[in-house]
Amino acid sequence: MAEVMKIATRDSYGDALVALADAGHDEVVVFDADLSASTKTCKFQKAYPKRFFECGIAESNMMGVAAGMSTFGYVPFVSSFAMFASGRAWEQVRNSIGYPHLNVKIAATHGGLSVGEDGASHQCCEDFALMRAIPGMVVLSPADDVEARACVKAAYNHEGPVYLRFSRLATPVFHDPEKYTFTIGKGETLTDGFDIAVISTGLMTSEVLKAAVQLKKQGLVSVRVINMPCIKPLDEELVLRAAKECKKIITVEEHSIIGGLGEAVCSLLAEKCPTPVRRIGVPDTYGHSAPAWDVLKDFGLNADALLTAIEDFVKAE
Repeated sequence: MAEVMKIATRDSYGDALVALADAGHDEVVVFDADLSASTKTCKFQKAYPKRFFECGIAESNMMGVAAGMSTFGYVPFVSSFAMFASGRAWEQVRNSIGYPHLNVKIAATHGGLSVGEDGASHQCCEDFALMRAIPGMVVLSPADDVEARACVKAAYNHEGPVYLRFSRLATPVFHDPEKYTFTIGKGETLTDGFDIAVISTGLMTSEVLKAAVQLKKQGLVSVRVINMPCIKPLDEELVLRAAKECKKIITVEEHSIIGGLGEAVCSLLAEKCPTPVRRIGVPDTYGHSAPAWDVLKDFGLNADALLTAIEDFVKAE
């Protein structure tokens, strides 16, 4: 069996920026906060140096500058680690970008626990919650290289602020670039099943798929795997259909169970279709420093742990 290609979505982001510029979108400009080698905006910097702006370690100022540039018709992509883009600069994102509903795209790399050895200070597991709370903000979390590139293009075409989360860790590419299409506000069903629906986002989707395939081979559980790259706006129709047909739902995210995908799904179901839900993610705690996959394993966010969690929830009364 051929080895599955793995690509970090932060690399996909850098390539997608260059592709936008190559396609003749001269209004695209890129800002970074002294992290271009890590966020991969260095690819754009090399190809289009006059449209790249290094702002130094001053994320809040960078958001303000990008907001100003957007009022002149430019489409700024503002890049930093998730901890800084969503956390340190939150006031400027809210008041300078969100409130006037400016056309700024906030691209945050190194989101979630998979930052690994960088530890709790950099393992941002609150960014979905912070960005979801800003009125009019679109929140995207692509699962693989193909989806990440599509999300960048969709963000560019969307008029208004967008938050994109990209991972440091290389993840399997499971979408077909010739067939895949992405629309803001829409998720996708990857495998059909009726015992339970598992809704995941970001790099967790590939782990859920592994667990679902193994459960199917064992003839134990029929799992409907739903990939949800758009945290806000949520694909309500897809979630409600899964709740009605599968009767139980698990959400999986590399984010706190407070304020993220799980909470968005639970809020919808509580109002429109009360359904048993189990949220799998980071509990009310911080991460810790260790290799990425060790941290994910410690928090039950790998395929083996998810397989057990799915099987247990199906059996639970």
